[in-house]
Amino acid sequence: MPLVVLHTSQLLWVRVAALLFTCVAFSVAAHGASLSNGCASGSCPSMSDWCIFCWAFSFTCTLLVLLVELFGLQARAPVSWTNFPITVACYGALLCLSASIIFPLFFLRGQSYSSEARDHRIVSTVFSCLATVAYLGEVSLSKARPGEVTGYMATTPGLLKVCQTFVACVIFMLVSDPVSYDRHPALKWCMAVYCICFILSMAVVVLCVGECTGLLPVPFSKFLSAYGLLAAVMYLTATIIWPVFQFGKQSGGPASDKSITASVFTALNFLLYVADLAYNARLVFVSA
Repeated sequence: MPLVVLHTSQLLWVRVAALLFTCVAFSVAAHGASLSNGCASGSCPSMSDWCIFCWAFSFTCTLLVLLVELFGLQARAPVSWTNFPITVACYGALLCLSASIIFPLFFLRGQSYSSEARDHRIVSTVFSCLATVAYLGEVSLSKARPGEVTGYMATTPGLLKVCQTFVACVIFMLVSDPVSYDRHPALKWCMAVYCICFILSMAVVVLCVGECTGLLPVPFSKFLSAYGLLAAVMYLTATIIWPVFQFGKQSGGPASDKSITASVFTALNFLLYVADLAYNARLVFVSA
């Protein structure tokens, strides 16, 4: 039987806090928040499912990390333990942040419902915010310091990859319900940009977490530089094309709130890819 080893540290306590906060958030929301009625929009069922998923997924992954470290099974884990926990923490922070914004926006704004359901929704919102802070604290504690040798996902470029994939997922949700990229070939190009860059960024995350970067036919650093430049250029075109064909004369109608939000997130992801490219250029050229 594995020996249970428990070393107290700041990192342990922020993980335990994140575990408890996410557990409370989704338990209270599912138990008495009455999410099926009294919502501020017709999109409430999908939004409630998304928030519950954010909390439950973060809780499950954090519990897995704690159990592996509790029983000292890091060496037996099929993933890189220098990359996996901080990747989980970064995704947890982004997921809980999105739930902390979406949940009160859709379930606490301008609707009449019982005081008990309202109290449950407020509690879920508060604990979602606390979980976000806990995950941000874990990322801050786990992030690589200057001169420290650690996994790629603990570095700034690695964390940027996580942010890129998350923002892309948000864009997918915005442009697919209702579908807003099929009105013009230029908008289909933007969708292709989102998909290609998401797949490549997620591939980098999976390769690093799975310790499979050696399987690439080219050096990992060169792959990152080439991909970073390609993705930045592609997102630049999408940042220009999406608003032109959604809001201009070519659109054929008024732009929806989701299209406007998708345009903002496209620009945000472009900035993330530019920052990623700048870090990669600094590592390749300045370090050399």
